[in-house]
Amino acid sequence: MLKNSKNAAYLFVHFTGESAIGEQVYFAVSTDGLHWTDLNNSNPCLISNIGEKGVRDMAFCKMQDGKYILLATDLRIASGKGWSDAQHNGSTNLVIWESTDLLNWTGPRLVNIAGNIPSAGCAWAPEAIYDPSIDKYVVYWATIAPLNGITKARIYYSTTTDFVNFSTPALYIDRAGSQGCIDTQILEVDGTYKYIRASGDGQISFEGSNSILGTWTRLGDLQILGLTGSMVEGPILYKFNNQSKWGCMVDQYASGKGYLPLTSTDMCDMSKFSIVSTSDYSMGTDLKRHGEIINITTAQYDALLAKWPNVVTNRLQSYNYPTRYVRHYNFDVRIDENVSPLADSQFKIVPGLAGSGGYVSFQSVNFPNYYLRHSNFDFSLAANDGTAQFAADATFIEVVGLADSACTSFQSYNFPTRYIRHSEFLLKLDPVSTTTDMQDATFKITD
Repeated sequence: MLKNSKNAAYLFVHFTGESAIGEQVYFAVSTDGLHWTDLNNSNPCLISNIGEKGVRDMAFCKMQDGKYILLATDLRIASGKGWSDAQHNGSTNLVIWESTDLLNWTGPRLVNIAGNIPSAGCAWAPEAIYDPSIDKYVVYWATIAPLNGITKARIYYSTTTDFVNFSTPALYIDRAGSQGCIDTQILEVDGTYKYIRASGDGQISFEGSNSILGTWTRLGDLQILGLTGSMVEGPILYKFNNQSKWGCMVDQYASGKGYLPLTSTDMCDMSKFSIVSTSDYSMGTDLKRHGEIINITTAQYDALLAKWPNVVTNRLQSYNYPTRYVRHYNFDVRIDENVSPLADSQFKIVPGLAGSGGYVSFQSVNFPNYYLRHSNFDFSLAANDGTAQFAADATFIEVVGLADSACTSFQSYNFPTRYIRHSEFLLKLDPVSTTTDMQDATFKITD
């Protein structure tokens, strides 16, 4: 456990890429801002099942009342959506979650933030910051749309007091000519300038200002470190706890290497930036893509580790088809060979939702809050709706294997004459009587 401190650690929200579950919300934590531990066994901590059913480019905003807002791009390239379509005919919504403790989140919900921008093609990489001069939050993002005869990415902004009601979008950053601008992030630094912002505009460019909605002065770009805009994107700005030092993560998208950390002793002076040696940082197991880092307290760090621990996960291996494992696929449940992604066949065997004392439930590792449950004696992977019916349908008692005492069978909590078994490779809840039935209802719990 960390020593008590107002700011003692860090929380990193990100996605991992265009895989089956890569475009969801992942969390990692760190005690020094450079060595990261993935939460939840490197699986998503939050799932977007609305809009395009995927999210990218996540960002946090802490409100003045202590509430946390999590914003994200509504986009899932892994569904087969092409990049051109995503840019020019994509979602103009943001996906938003809310939390008071970083553990329990309400949402997700959609906000059509760019819908009033003429011919808007997308709303990407949202960010938000409190502006004390107007006592409102400034939400800003990139939209590709035609303006003055040029279609390109520009940064727009809207203001809000509650993240429910938003002002009409207004143009925020528009680079000269055909040069677009994306991935803007602002950090309060209180140096030569009160605020620093970094943007992807052909390079990763830095600007300084004393007013969020005022005039900004260009400070330089990361070419000073040999990092060009064709190499890196998605800058993340953050301050190191209790130090006069700042961090800047850049996503090495061109080489597919994930984030590279930079540090600076003065964010207003580009000559103070340096690249962190590979021996001095660790990004964890996940490949991390565009996200955000915030400072957190000791209590929050401990609570996050407890909420999404890295625990042993299990697979259920069929007794009579030992090359096959129980897995979910499009939320149906069956036994398969060569499961890919492997996490579809990994479960946390947790105390039964309807009762402990030998009862268990099977929680998916890659779809948080989803469990194996039966309905009409057929199995699916379903989100826990908190009802007593769901709890009963998702609870089973472990018994000695019906076909082999070295294995395990699972008896239904609410239909005790029925057991989990496969039939034609699909998972069912059935009575068992024959030798074949018993073999079908017997499994080996493996790592």
